[in-house]
Amino acid sequence: MTIKAQRGNQLRTKGWRQEAILRLLENVLENAEDPDNLIVYGALGKAARDWSSYEAIVESLKTIEEDESLIIQSGKPIGILKTHPDAPLVIMANSNLVGKWATSENFYDLYDKNLIAWGGLTAGDWQYIGSQGVIQGTYEIFKSISRLYFSDDLSGRLILTAGMGGMGGSQPLAAKMAGANIIVVDVNEDNIDKRLSIGYVDKKTDSLDQALSWIDDAKRKGENVSIAVIGNAATVYQDILDRGIVPDIVSDQTAAHDLLYGYVPEGYSLEEVIQVRQSNPKKLESDAGASIAKEVRAILSFQNKGAKVFDNGNNIRTQAKRFGVENAFDIPIFTEAFLRPLFERAIGPFRWIALSGDPKDIHIIDDYLLEHFSDNTIITDWIKLARKYVPFQGLPARIGWLGHEERTQLALAVNDLVAEGVLSAPVAFTRDHLDAGAMAHPNIMTENLKDGSDAIADWPLLNAMLAASSKADLVAIHSGGGGYTGYMQSAGITVVADGTREASERVQLSITNDTSLGVLRYADAGYEASLDEIEQKRIRRVHL
Repeated sequence: MTIKAQRGNQLRTKGWRQEAILRLLENVLENAEDPDNLIVYGALGKAARDWSSYEAIVESLKTIEEDESLIIQSGKPIGILKTHPDAPLVIMANSNLVGKWATSENFYDLYDKNLIAWGGLTAGDWQYIGSQGVIQGTYEIFKSISRLYFSDDLSGRLILTAGMGGMGGSQPLAAKMAGANIIVVDVNEDNIDKRLSIGYVDKKTDSLDQALSWIDDAKRKGENVSIAVIGNAATVYQDILDRGIVPDIVSDQTAAHDLLYGYVPEGYSLEEVIQVRQSNPKKLESDAGASIAKEVRAILSFQNKGAKVFDNGNNIRTQAKRFGVENAFDIPIFTEAFLRPLFERAIGPFRWIALSGDPKDIHIIDDYLLEHFSDNTIITDWIKLARKYVPFQGLPARIGWLGHEERTQLALAVNDLVAEGVLSAPVAFTRDHLDAGAMAHPNIMTENLKDGSDAIADWPLLNAMLAASSKADLVAIHSGGGGYTGYMQSAGITVVADGTREASERVQLSITNDTSLGVLRYADAGYEASLDEIEQKRIRRVHL
């Protein structure tokens, strides 16, 4: 089934808040990896539990009143309850299992019984904007590594990574924008062809020799090139290692979190994966784990030879350790290694989506940022590059790393532009779940916190409750699914700037409080930059 988000100013609902959320639901499926199965990304990340649930959600959003809230449990609408005009229109919980039962086995059992669905991070609460969000985050990682280790210049440097699916497909373009050469490995040629068709990668080949020749040619010419290699990461990484080649940066963004539906074992075709998943799932899981272990051992060898390596948040280290690589966690997680100084000040991935479907609305917001945030090079450099390199997917959208008060300033300004008719329709604001106060994940976001509070899940739960108390339009609480189960708790929010006074108040409260909690979370863990931010921005912190 083909689903496309509605554009223009015609409403099918009883107000713009409802219409905005409906369009965002349609938009994640317009950008989905496997829309026929409602899968947005990550092998299992669903927008709704099943098609009957999707249709019921759509009908509910078309009929819900301003003083009602739609309740959704793991992708299934449960009821519409009377609340009040300042309450969220949608409240949802995805994939949350009770602690002792939060295992992959229990998740898959419930999934097979159609009692649960994995919402991923921004799939299940309809905040995904296509590859741009991941491009921007990956770009920030590469730029941070460049500043830390390569004198802020990746010219002639080689990045080796894997995964060209809905998340990993961003890597070749992000590397090119950062000025590096890159080889990305993927066993699924269809994934590669999708990225080729939209300009996210320059070339593809099934020959490592050809790929390395193209890299050498680019270096001689003083250019940079992005190359997709059709193959298995476990095989190709070892082959590169055996040749004595040491890339400058090495990572992986395959769906390694999911051994049954995500990661393809060495020696398997895609068809064989499907067959063995049905006939012998334990063998498939074991073989996938063995391949991950081989790949991670190669990454560790690259690290020993001087490469800068990192885990990109797909749980590959956890899987490798489970399958015998005891020192897998010698590979650092990207958040702790490169991005934590930003999160300490609640600087993170903020998003805005033009509900009109008109790219001009995003360009107007771009211009506002370039003028009013001219001293913030993180955002202005990105906006300039995004305009040049990043095509819009689905509803035109933009992402930018903005911090406390900056996000509120932008959203309030946009609400004014909607009110004045400068923008042709309302704009929705949201963010990645991987944000300062919105995620507890001891192997990703909160690994090695100063005070040892890595595994405490209170913060994203507080974040969601605070968002609901602050008049956000959609509030979600997520936990893991598949290989992620038991490793994560996160929260998501969406706020609609429709040009009204009420929207201004929702923006002011929900976005400001969202980043305030992020700063407080890191201050509570003992980070000096967060304490400085609190003092500068006069956030009220309770002192003991």
